[in-house]
Amino acid sequence: MRIIAKSTLREFWLKHADSEQALKSWYQETDKSIWQHPNDIKAEYPSASILPNSRVVFNIKGNTYRLIVKINYAYQMLWIRFIGTHAEYGKIDSTKIQEMNIKPIKTEQDYQDALKRLEFIFDAVPNTKEGDELEILGVLIDSYEKIYFPIDLPDPIEAIKFRMNQLNYSNHDLAQIIGLKSRVSEILNKKRKLSINMIRKLHDALRIPTDVLVQEY
Repeated sequence: MRIIAKSTLREFWLKHADSEQALKSWYQETDKSIWQHPNDIKAEYPSASILPNSRVVFNIKGNTYRLIVKINYAYQMLWIRFIGTHAEYGKIDSTKIQEMNIKPIKTEQDYQDALKRLEFIFDAVPNTKEGDELEILGVLIDSYEKIYFPIDLPDPIEAIKFRMNQLNYSNHDLAQIIGLKSRVSEILNKKRKLSINMIRKLHDALRIPTDVLVQEY
């Protein structure tokens, strides 16, 4: 899934440090996902809310923050529209933006203009003029963001806690996955390292990317 407007995440966690690991976990999982339908999202994120106009709301860090995205399933493109508190969520108002021509993104202003144009054409269907523009614009924005707004991997244990929260899993549920009930607390408190076997099981059961889980911590 190509994720657009990564800068929104970075700007938010710089102001709300407690959201950083959860947002990084969400990003790494979503970046590797292939969602064809809202049901695919609900299967991985039961607590997510499916809204009209291809929008999805994810709960971040329990119910502390809400992340709203818009998805074009045909182009496998996800656009980060909003991240904020519940109070801020209730004040959202979408607007239409003017048209622009495709051009390289070299400056911050080019980037902001591209995001505005993306909002206008995001619902374009394949094999149309706007669909072709959306595909090219998505590649340009994605390339720019990977250079100027890179998102590194989350802490492995925080990534596990994030998935547990999304799936409403308890420590007992986690023990059923890794097979070591007596050691779950030690793992979550970083007193015991994850073994290769645990990493495989966590990847298969929780769909946490292996490159996240194999990191040192």
